[in-house]
Amino acid sequence: MEYRQLGASGVRVSAIGLGTNQFGGKVDQAGVDAIVAGAIDLGINFIDTADVYTQTRSEETLGNALKGRWQQVVLATKGFNKTGDGPNDRGASRYHLINAVDASLRRLQSDHIDLYQIHRWDDTTPIDESLRALDDLVRSGKIRYIGASNFAAWQLARANLLAELRGWSPFVSVQPHYHMLERGIEQELLPYCNAYNVGILPYFPLAGGFLTGKYKRGQAAPSGSRGESSPYVKEYMTDANYDRIERLTAWAEQRDSHSRGPRSRDAVRRSSTHHIRRQPEIRLESRPPEPADPATWPRLPRARGSTMGNSVRCS
Repeated sequence: MEYRQLGASGVRVSAIGLGTNQFGGKVDQAGVDAIVAGAIDLGINFIDTADVYTQTRSEETLGNALKGRWQQVVLATKGFNKTGDGPNDRGASRYHLINAVDASLRRLQSDHIDLYQIHRWDDTTPIDESLRALDDLVRSGKIRYIGASNFAAWQLARANLLAELRGWSPFVSVQPHYHMLERGIEQELLPYCNAYNVGILPYFPLAGGFLTGKYKRGQAAPSGSRGESSPYVKEYMTDANYDRIERLTAWAEQRDSHSRGPRSRDAVRRSSTHHIRRQPEIRLESRPPEPADPATWPRLPRARGSTMGNSVRCS
């Protein structure tokens, strides 16, 4: 396993991360136990969750699976989204963040969170209030590092400059939506993170499984897959995107005789460790290496005006 620094922090994390937004939902406790154990056996030490994944059950099942294994992982979770019916049961206010961290600690059955991320920018709360609350939580030992998620480049830059000026803990990472069909972060966020050494934790790096090649043009989605019901996956099922998948498959097979389509790194999110051990070795790079013949590289769409540095992939 390849390990990388988490942004400018001193902690090292696996270049492949374990995403858990189906834990406690499609994946029951026995499945979570098996996937977590298999991932750790393969050297994966970075695990990402959030308080709202499967209505808090993701954190709960991880808490059970990680008993006695906390020293083997770097656990990341997130807060911001609605977790109750009260007016302060969401957002990035000091009030909500402190309550949310305490609730996540109870569900995870832990005394600390390695990386705590703000799930999105809060227009209703001054960023200095959020940062001061997070810094207090770091100083108390409840969280060790802080990160952002779904931040624009200017939001991340503003927050980290303020943290530097005030002597508070900065965001060491950001978690954006990024894969070969969604490349908007390459315009501003990626250059900022490269310049200021902010780690990148891309979510949905395989477009919810679409980029694995398991969805075929003109065929029904595999039983039990996200493509059966997920609007997110269904929006990629266009002739133009199937054309890109076919070109990518041909390019991958030409470059690596072991590849059988787009190289998949989200096998750790499946319900069997058998799938994990079958995957080829995957090395994470900031961009694909140039092929011997540039004409064979499939043409990909550029950013569509939307607004990631060491990188770790997770979903």
